[in-house]
Amino acid sequence: MTKNLFEQVTSWPQEDQQELAEYAREIEARRSGKYRATPEELRAIDEADQSGIASAEDVEAAFRTFRGV
Repeated sequence: MTKNLFEQVTSWPQEDQQELAEYAREIEARRSGKYRATPEELRAIDEADQSGIASAEDVEAAFRTFRGV
């Protein structure tokens, strides 16, 4: 079942493939209890840290969540 689906996915537009990958990451995080931040999420945290929007404690708490600590 999944093998056939993955073969079909290779013909999808890149945007749709990325969307599927995001769903798969969410499922894996739920199953494993470990969340892996996307590059976009990490950039947003860096921007918030540099802008002063988030405190150092807020940024560290976010990274602890991503590390699964």
